[in-house]
Amino acid sequence: MSVWATDRLPGLTKVYDFRPASVVVVDFGAQYAQLIARRVREHHVYSEIVPSEITYEELLSLHPKGIILSGGPKSVNEPGAPSLDRRIFDMGVPILGICYGAQLIASELGGTVEKNLKGEYGRVELCANEHGTLLSHSPLVQNVWMSHFDAIAKAPDGFTVIASTPNSPVAAMEDPVRRIYAVQYHPEVAHTDFGEQLLGNFLFDAVGADASWTSYSIIEESLNNLRNQIGSERVICALSGGVDSSVAAALVHAAVGDQLICVFVDTGLMRSGEREAVEKTFRDQFKIQLVVVDASQKFFALLEKVTDPEEKRKIIGATFIRVFEEVALEVEGAKYLVQGTLYPDVIESGTKSAAKIKSHHNVGGLPDDMNFELVEPLRLLFKDEVRAIGEELGLPEKLVWRQPFPGPGLAVRIVGEVTPERVGILREADAIVQEEIENAGLTRSLWQSFAVLPAIKSVGVMGDERTYAYPVVLRAVTSHDAMTADWARLPYEVLESISSRVIAEVSGVNRVVYDVTSKPPGTIEWE
Repeated sequence: MSVWATDRLPGLTKVYDFRPASVVVVDFGAQYAQLIARRVREHHVYSEIVPSEITYEELLSLHPKGIILSGGPKSVNEPGAPSLDRRIFDMGVPILGICYGAQLIASELGGTVEKNLKGEYGRVELCANEHGTLLSHSPLVQNVWMSHFDAIAKAPDGFTVIASTPNSPVAAMEDPVRRIYAVQYHPEVAHTDFGEQLLGNFLFDAVGADASWTSYSIIEESLNNLRNQIGSERVICALSGGVDSSVAAALVHAAVGDQLICVFVDTGLMRSGEREAVEKTFRDQFKIQLVVVDASQKFFALLEKVTDPEEKRKIIGATFIRVFEEVALEVEGAKYLVQGTLYPDVIESGTKSAAKIKSHHNVGGLPDDMNFELVEPLRLLFKDEVRAIGEELGLPEKLVWRQPFPGPGLAVRIVGEVTPERVGILREADAIVQEEIENAGLTRSLWQSFAVLPAIKSVGVMGDERTYAYPVVLRAVTSHDAMTADWARLPYEVLESISSRVIAEVSGVNRVVYDVTSKPPGTIEWE
C-alpha cells in the first residue's frame, strides 16, 4: 500500500510502503468501488482505492500503470459534483471510466451528458457496432448491468462510439490514441455477462499490466515490510482463533519468529470451545508462544446496562487494548500490536471516501491514547486473498476456511444488554447451528451462519404449559467479500433440524425465526 493512501485511514500510527499501485481506482462514492478493486486483483493485478479528492501530484506519486474512475450517485451536471484534476487526463496513463466515471470523461473532454426521460436499471441488452479494445473477444450483442439516469448524449472529439443500448446512445466509447476508455454500464458486477473479459482487456491490452499480484508475492512483500517495521522489538498479536488473526499471526511469526507472543483474551463472549481450540492449535501444534488471559469479568462489568451497538463496540475495542497493554508490560514492554484487520473492516468503519456503517472494534473502536504501534499486514486485503495466503503459509484447511467471527464476539449478536445469562443462551444455540450446518455439508458454501438473540420475549407452549421466552434468530448468508451478501436458501430439513434442537436443548428459548434480509439493505451482523 502507498503512504498516500494509508495515512488517511484511522488507527494506523506508522506507515510503510507496500508496493506502487499498478491500477488506481478513483472512488466517486460508488457502491461498487471496492468490488472494482477486487475484480482487478482477481486478474492478479494489484489495485488500490483512492478518493476523488486526490490531486494530480498525489496521483502522480503513486506511479500508476492504469486508472479506473468508479461510478457514483451524483450527476456530473450538478453544482458541486465530484470532479477530477483536468491534468490527470493528460498523464498518458490508460484510463477507464465506469458509469459516473464515463460521464465525467465525456463532460471534461468536450462531450455532452444529459438527463434521460427514462433511466436504465438492471439487466440491459448492449449492441456493439465494433469490438474495439474493450469488447475484444466478446459478442457484439450481450447483457450488461446498468444503474443510471443521466447518459452520454455525444462523445468527445477523438472518441469512437463502439456500443449503445436503447437509452444510452454512447454505452461504450474509446480513444486509443489518448488511451482513454469508458462504459456506461458496470463490468465489475456478476450480472454483466462479459464484464470480466472487458476488465481483462483494459488491464492487459490497454494498460499492459503484469499479472504478478499472487499469494506468493503478497507474502514475500509482507515479510519484508514486517521486518522493516518491527526490527528487533518484541510484538504481541491479538489472536482470536479466527481466520484473519490466525493468518496475521502466521505471517508475523514467519517474519520475526520468537519476537512474537500471541495473546488470546477470553472475553466471556466467545463461541463454545474457542479457548481450548486456540490453545491446541497455536501452543501445541504450531509451537507459538501463547498467553491466555481470562478477562471475562472485566468485559461483563463494563458492558453492564449498555445497549447501544456503537458503544458496545467501542467499549470492547478499548478494553482489548487495555488488556494487551497489561500483557505488554510483562513481556519486556512490547511496543507493537498485531491485528487481523481487513479492508472491509476499514471501509465499513469509515474513511475519507466511505461513510461509516459501523465501527469495527479493531478500527473505529480503538482508543486514542493507546500505547501501541499497530502492525496490520492484512489491512488492504479481502477475505479471499487472506485465505489464499493462509493456504500458502500451510495453515490447516479447517482453520483457513472457518467462517468469519466478529472481533467483539457474541456481544454483537445479542441485541440489547450483554449479560452472562444471555451469552450462555446464545452460545448454546450457536453451537447447535454450527453442528447442523456442518452435518449438512454447507459450511464451505456459506459465508456465515450463526444465531442471534434479540431483546424480546414471546409466548409459547411447551409440555402443555405456557412459556414466555426468547426467540433465536437464525442468520445465514452467501458472499464473496462481505461487502455485499445474500441470504442463504437453506434446505427446509436443515431449518427444521436447527429449530427443533434449539427449542428442545436450549433453556430459555421457545421460538426460532430465519432472517431473509440481504446486504444491503441490512448488514450481515445484527449490531
